[in-house]
Amino acid sequence: MARTNHAPRNSFLVPGITRYSRSVIYSKKAIYKRKKTPQPKPETKPAQFKTVEIKGDKNGKERFIPVHKAPRFYPAEDVPVPKKSRKLNKTTKLRASITPGTILILLAGRFRGKRVVFLKQLPGSGLLLVTGPYKLNGVPLRRVNQAYVIATTTKINVSGLDKFDDNYFKREKNAKKSTEEEFFKEGEKKKKEFPAEKATFQKEVDKSLVATIRKDIDLYHYLRSRFTLTKGVFPHKLKF
Repeated sequence: MARTNHAPRNSFLVPGITRYSRSVIYSKKAIYKRKKTPQPKPETKPAQFKTVEIKGDKNGKERFIPVHKAPRFYPAEDVPVPKKSRKLNKTTKLRASITPGTILILLAGRFRGKRVVFLKQLPGSGLLLVTGPYKLNGVPLRRVNQAYVIATTTKINVSGLDKFDDNYFKREKNAKKSTEEEFFKEGEKKKKEFPAEKATFQKEVDKSLVATIRKDIDLYHYLRSRFTLTKGVFPHKLKF
């Protein structure tokens, strides 16, 4: 017999609103009468004992020994065990408007309102590697979350930044103070010297970027200025 086309059980009165609700369709299809037969999962228990061969004629030839030997001592109190995390570290998806060389506006942190140059996305943390450059507006090489930046349409050429990763931003552990004299000594808080290696990296990056930026006077002053909103300026009407 040939199949005949029929109208759907539930139709749309207007786009987005159906004639019958979900509960009415549930009763019309009589889904509540259907029996659910879940299939049992095969039980795979790890082996608790293992067979060990025993030498000698009168020793029974084999013994059953537990796989994991019981500890000789037990802790007096319950030792908390951290819960295993099942989260997978996925690479953060970068916004389509953010590409290497894009000028960004920082919205939070110490340098909020500053305009910076986006260099690349760090592979480990997924954060954005940006710089002022430092010689122009005082913003050094920093890691920024893309949620706290505004991407503009202004771009410059950027290259040669493969050596930078998250290890560049690791802090050195301070040695613990051992004597009381050092602890109570007056004026012991001294400003730490900036690592010479990082200063060299910053100069190398600034040298190539500043040379490119100085070719355009408007871009030079644009990066040196701070982003602010004045009276009568509405953020939702701005085009970056």
